[in-house]
This record gives sequence, C-alpha cells and structure tokens, in this order.
Amino acid sequence: MAVESTPETPLWNDPARPVADRIDALIGAMTLQEKTAQLYGVWVGASDQGGEVAPHQHDMEEAVDLDALLPTGLGQLTRPFGTVPVDPALGALSLARTQARIAATNRFGIPALAHDECLSGFAAWTATAYPVPLSWGATFDPDTVRRMAAAIGRDMRAVGLHQGLAPVLDVVRDARWGRVEETIGEDPYLVGTIGTAYVQGLESAGIVATLKHFAGYSASRAGRNLAPASVGPRERADVLLPPFEMAIREGAARSVMNAYTDTDGVPSAADEELLTGLLRDTWGFDGTVVADYFAIAFLKTLHGVAADWAGAAGAALRAGIDVELPNVKTYGAPLAEAVADGRIPEALVDRAVRRVLTQKAALGLLDADWDPLPAGLAGADLDDPDALRGRIDLDGPENRALARTVAEKAVVLLSNDGTLPLAGPRRIALVGPNADEPTAVLGCYSFPQHIGVRHPGTAVGIELPTLRETLAAEFPDAEITVARGTGVDDGDLSGLAEAARVAREADVAVVVLGDRAGLFGRGTSGEGCDVGTLALPGAQQRLLDTLLDLDTPVITVLIAGRPYALGRAVAESAAIVQSFFPGEEGTHAIAGVLSGRTEPSGRLPVSVPREPGSQPATYLGPRLAHAGEVSSVDPTPAFAFGHGLSYTRFDWTDLTVDAERAPTDGEFTLAFTVRNTGARAGTEVVQLYLHDPVASVVQPVQRLIGYHRLDLRPGEARRLRVTVPADLASFTGRDGRRVVEPGELELRLAASSAAPRLTARVTLTGAERHVDHTRRLHATIVPEPPARS
Repeated sequence: MAVESTPETPLWNDPARPVADRIDALIGAMTLQEKTAQLYGVWVGASDQGGEVAPHQHDMEEAVDLDALLPTGLGQLTRPFGTVPVDPALGALSLARTQARIAATNRFGIPALAHDECLSGFAAWTATAYPVPLSWGATFDPDTVRRMAAAIGRDMRAVGLHQGLAPVLDVVRDARWGRVEETIGEDPYLVGTIGTAYVQGLESAGIVATLKHFAGYSASRAGRNLAPASVGPRERADVLLPPFEMAIREGAARSVMNAYTDTDGVPSAADEELLTGLLRDTWGFDGTVVADYFAIAFLKTLHGVAADWAGAAGAALRAGIDVELPNVKTYGAPLAEAVADGRIPEALVDRAVRRVLTQKAALGLLDADWDPLPAGLAGADLDDPDALRGRIDLDGPENRALARTVAEKAVVLLSNDGTLPLAGPRRIALVGPNADEPTAVLGCYSFPQHIGVRHPGTAVGIELPTLRETLAAEFPDAEITVARGTGVDDGDLSGLAEAARVAREADVAVVVLGDRAGLFGRGTSGEGCDVGTLALPGAQQRLLDTLLDLDTPVITVLIAGRPYALGRAVAESAAIVQSFFPGEEGTHAIAGVLSGRTEPSGRLPVSVPREPGSQPATYLGPRLAHAGEVSSVDPTPAFAFGHGLSYTRFDWTDLTVDAERAPTDGEFTLAFTVRNTGARAGTEVVQLYLHDPVASVVQPVQRLIGYHRLDLRPGEARRLRVTVPADLASFTGRDGRRVVEPGELELRLAASSAAPRLTARVTLTGAERHVDHTRRLHATIVPEPPARS
C-alpha cells in the first residue's frame, strides 16, 4: 500500500530535503481550498442525535460528504477507534484503507493525521483501562507514569494513530468540577512533573501528545463546566500555567488544545496573547494548536464574540488555533470565502497550514514511501479481514501488570486504627453501591463508560473484576456477604436495614462508596457532572452512618473521581481507603492493601474536605484562605494534600544545612536521614514545601517544590541530599515579571502539607533578580549511597 517514489518525486515528498524547503514548495503549489482542507478534521460515524452525545454537539454535526471533501485533502481523522466498538485489527485495517483513499484522492498524496483520546489509556474497545490521572497524581511517581504512557503510545501506534488528546494539565481549584478525575491534582508542581512524564512516555512511542486545556478551564466559577474562569494574572501565571510550561520545555509536547472557558471576558479560543504571545513567542512552542471540540464554533454560539462562522474562524485563526476539531464547521467554506473576499488575510491560513504540514512531515506522512499499513498489521493477510480479529492485543499481560502497578501505588490509606491490614477475618460484610459493580473502577473517558454505554449489546471487552471477586480471592477462607445498601445516587433507603443486618453479623464491614463515571449528568463524576457540594452522592452518607452506629468495625473504601466529605466516618471508621477510579486492575490493588499483601504508598493529590460546603478550597492558598477568626467557615481539610499512611513507621532526623545564606542566583543544600522503624518494608513519600513569610505580593502559605518516593526495608535508613535553587522561590511580582526577592524562607521537609517533619530556615541575599521561562524548575532529592558495612 506504499506510495512509490519515482525520479519525478516532488520536493515535498523527499525526506532528504530540508523540511522548511519541502513545506515552502508544497504550500506554494496549493490552492486556498487545499490549504484550508489541512486545517480541519472529519468525525466519521459521529452521532448527530442530541440524546446520546454532548450538549450542543448535535448543533455542530452535519452530514459529511467525503467524496466531495477529499479531492482537496483532509487535515485530521477524528477518533477512528473511540467512536464505536471495533476489533482493533479490523479498525486498523479500516483506518489504513481510509488513509490510502485520502492520499489517493488529493493531488498531493497527503494522508490525514489520526487522533484519539487517551486520558486513562487508549480509549478503544478492548484496550487497557488504566487508572485515571488523579490516580497518577496519587502515585507521586513520574517514572511509573512515564512507562504507562509509553505503553499507551505503543498501542496507539500499532493501529495507525498519530496523536493522543492527553494529558490534562488543569490544576484543581474547585473539587466540585466534574472533570477533577481527569486532572492530576491541586498543586502545579505535582501536575507539571507527572504530566510531563506522561508527555515524555507518549512522545517516546511516536505519538503527538496534546496538552489540555490551555488555560484556566479548572478555575471556572463554582466548579461549573465551561463557566467563566475567575482568576487574576498572578494566579494564572503562578498556578495554572506552570504545568504547561514544564511539559513544553521538558516534555517537548507537540500539540496544545485550547480551553473552552473565557478569562476576564476573553475566550481562550480567541486569545492571541495566550495562544501566540505567551505560548509561541515567549515559550518557543513550535507545534500545532488544536481546538477543543466545537470550541471555534462556540465563539459564535456560546461566547457571543463572533457574528457568524467566518468571524469565529478569523478570531480563532488570528489567536493561533491551527486545526478545527472534531469536524469542519468554520475552517471550511466560511474561512475560504472570508479569505477570498479579503475579510481574513491568507497569511493566517499559510501560517497555520505550515505548522500542520511541518508536523505531518515529522510523522513521515509526506514521504514518498509513506505506507498507511500500521505496525500491528505487518505481515497480515489483508484479504481475509475475519482472520484478523484478535490479531492486535491492546490488553496483554504486560499492560495489565503495569495497570496494576499504577493502581497499587495510587491507593491512599487515609486513616487506620490498627484494623488494617486484615488478619484473616472469618466473616466479612461487603456493603455499598460499588462493592459488586464492575465499572466502578472506570473514569468517564474509559471506553466502556464513554462509548460502551451507548452500545449495551456489546461486550465490555476487558476483564473488570469486582471488589467482591478480588476480596474472595484475597481471603479464600472468609465468608463474604454482600449487600448493596443503596445506589450511587438514587437516594434509595430500602436496602439500609439489610446492610445493617449483614454488617452486624460480620467480624468487619467493608463499605464501598463513591462515584459512577459518566458524561453531562449521566454520572456523578466526569465531564459535565459538576456538583453543588462535596457531600457523598445520593444516600451514601446515610448508609455509612447506619453502619457506624453498629459495633462492627467499619472500613470505608472510596472508589471515586473526586474527594468527598465523609462526616462521622473521619473519626469513627476503623480505617479509610481512598482510590481514584483505579482502572481495570484497581480492585486487585484495593484488596491487596486491605489484606496487607500490598503496602499502601499513595498520597493525596487533592485535599479531602472536612465539610461538604467549604468550597472552593485547596491547600495552595494564602493565610486568609485558611481557617481564621475572621470567618465562620473553616476550610481545613479532614485529610491534607500529600497525606497518606503506611503499615510501617518512619523517623526523620539529623537535618543539616550546608549554608543558611545564598544569593538570589544561588542554591541551598540540605541533608537529612529517613529510617524505617517499623516491622514491614514500606515507602515514604518525602515532600519539600517552600514557605515565604514576607513577599511583595501575597503568597500561598506554602507550595510544593519537590518530592521523592523512598523504599525502605525494616530498620533501613537512607540519607537524602536536597538541592534547592533560588529560582524556585520566584513568583510573579507586581509588574508582571517573575522575581526572586531577597529575604528569609522556610524549607519544610514534610510527610504532607499538614505534617512537617524538619524545617530549614534560610535566607536569600543580594538584589532582586528577575527570571523567565529558562529558570530552573526543580529541587533535587537524591539518596546518598548506603553506608558500607
């Protein structure tokens, strides 16, 4: 199926020639319609029935006549695997044939760039469902996340895809927002480091990573999806933007997706200062900016800053959006007509198409020997499609083992009175809406919850053992009695008496609560599933309180997409275990923590509130954002950011500081010792926070600037050396520039944002110093070699 190279091969098809020369020649040969065709996607098979899709999608979907479109070319193919259930090998063959048709139909032989979702694994039927990004944050382990992303990328490449729409780098500002499950956490450094690792993994497999949503989406008012973002320039610069900056600088991400929201009246899709001034001119980003689905049309229909489709196209193109997704609406005929009559400069089209074609060249899509057949079909008999079924395995043993590793590292033990790990209980009452529900472990962008629910006659495609099944395997000698109690959000109280009965007759009650992932109100967590308070959905708190009234010890397990206030359970549960949609291997991970087979090592990427209505509140706030005598609302969390317990104990001792004073362009070096003083091997997550007591603008009480997972055997001690560049004390000053100011600082070595262990008081000396996007971004925390005996 390869395109043959001949002596007459055009310049743009010759990979030996400089890319810029190839693209210049190609653009010079193209008509206006051929150029605009490279700036939009087509979503084959997308539904136009509003009842089954996102709000407003049916307004944007129109019948696509491929025969009419293809002669001028096509920029992208939208979600060829994430639209309907399809066997991966047959889907890969269909995509290859479509690509061959696209290339053969346009006069330059240019195929489309194919993209799909990969927020919690490749969103395709039968593909591994990994834990959601909030669980990635809970691992505090970039290396493992990088390996996971590389595996996801390899699977996407195997079926012929080029671009993945992930990761989400929005920093949680209000946990009522439905998309919290898709985020990595409430701290920009954690989001930046974990998100950058994901980018590096995906890009290492040849998949274009797409950073989203740029910028401010998670700061929407009252946590409502698409609501305006209420942030000032310093909060935007110091909280919301750093993860994107890091992922571009260190991850070399090749694509960025705009946010739906507006900030101070300017929609991100029309924000030239953001998408061109900051992203390209300052940070040096040279990839493509793609529109979030329908975002360009929304400039007309939802934001009201464009009078017609051409006006929306012009505003987005001028701002810096290169590709309209998922379908052609504004960048097709409306754009071409506006350019032809002079309303939109053709130079803007040329700028965008140059970026698109440069990326296609980097992916090999312009080469004379380009072959649409993906690696997964190499050597296959393409004339017998039925024989291809099952040829491409997207959920093999290595994937599942990796999914379990991520899930295990992400389980957070919030509290424990000594009941855990369970020591061979004879009778277990397993209660709650998520106790025996296979899909309880999946996020809203997993294929079964995102697409599979619209195809009830199709098998899920992956194994999803329930917690009932994995607990039975974990405790083969125990009698496990299951009672649902109530639904996730149905408010049904009729099962409470039965739940109380089985709990009363058991040695221990495990109550499994949380969320059901969905979209736009069809779940309790997920896109468009925003909430007014962080009370448990439905009657789950009633169920929990009913069990707490008994004498039986209650272990509360949360499988959820956001943190919830747990009321009495905080003080009265024998133990609390938190897991954020842990994916297909998640119940094995939870059961392993309950039995003690697995040592809990996850840490909270978001604070768990004490009260359901004290929102928005995160640990990352100045003094007046925390509890005080000036307000009757106390936002102090029940469990703070970074919190997580182990089944062993750690002592932190012997802090030394090489020098307590350093210039504003210098660094501090510390050292301290961590020892496992318990009887089990365990993992301590060392966290480094910076406290700046006096600054020219109000600062958070503290902010995370480094972390390190440390595995220690019983009795083992390691000395850690910490280097803290002065650049990490920088913030956006009154003049809008990032500044390092002289003065006193505290470097807090802590087990969580609420549990400092050792504090170094140091001083920056000399003059104020301005820094930019080339500043140092990391502290280093490195174990010294163990002492030789």
